[in-house]
Amino acid sequence: MNLEQLRAFVTVAQLGNFTRAAEQLHLAQPSLSRQISTLEQSLGAELFHRARAGSTPTAAGEALLPLARRMLADAASVRREIDELAGLRRGRIRLGATPTLCISLVAEVLSAFHAEHPGIELHITESGSRGLLDDLAGGELDLALITTSDAASAERFTVTPLLVEELVVISSSGTPPLTSRKSIGLGDVAALPQVVFSSTYDLRATTDAAFAAAGLTPHTVIEGAEMDAVLRFVERGIGVAIVPAMVLIERSGLRSVRLSHPTLTRTISIARVSDMAPAAAVEVMQRTIERTAAGLAALPQATMRLA
Repeated sequence: MNLEQLRAFVTVAQLGNFTRAAEQLHLAQPSLSRQISTLEQSLGAELFHRARAGSTPTAAGEALLPLARRMLADAASVRREIDELAGLRRGRIRLGATPTLCISLVAEVLSAFHAEHPGIELHITESGSRGLLDDLAGGELDLALITTSDAASAERFTVTPLLVEELVVISSSGTPPLTSRKSIGLGDVAALPQVVFSSTYDLRATTDAAFAAAGLTPHTVIEGAEMDAVLRFVERGIGVAIVPAMVLIERSGLRSVRLSHPTLTRTISIARVSDMAPAAAVEVMQRTIERTAAGLAALPQATMRLA
């Protein structure tokens, strides 16, 4: 049994599919299958029910899964301790963030951090807030930037609020402004053609709930898009979208107007596991995130503030 085999096992268990697991691990599928088979032989038990629809852990697999996650987390902790002996000249940080933060806050953070510490490997995981917290709990991330507060009271996580950010309505800068006023009401937005996010986005749940609470049915022209696609479609004038103000950084093809009645906001927080002391590089990364967030809050648009 080795760490590569355990990592392969945990990845297949999470994804329920050998092909997707091999892609995520950057392995050929036969290599992944051999690792799992070798692990099963060494343990004397089958770990997965293999079917055309997917692979699910057997009873033995279910028993091994939490132990494997813990072993991988402990191995990562040992690596971090060794990296600390070399200072910040080398090491690895595993940062998770939601899609909207990856194209805004995270890009600014990584640029600043890499310039100061070019020897540190940076591994990024892009997912929804709940998925990121699961990865933190499983020892697969060091830090996560999340936009929900569900875990704020959970003992296993330390969650530090960073920014409170408004959601704004964006349109193409090549079309007339949506309004001559400083803000636009949710009722007016509902009547406009909208490009709507995938249901996997926390942002989608927030906007759906706001329309429902107001008794409004939005006029949707495209549904199910990811963040980059939403911004591109709006730039092309296909419709408008409700997005976090932060994603407009350096996007001259878009204009925005603040939303009112109601004003919608989200809180951006940084999370880490409570019972594990962070490595020196992780602490520096957290300080870089906090410093970058403070800089964004100081911008003159007044659409975000420190939490």
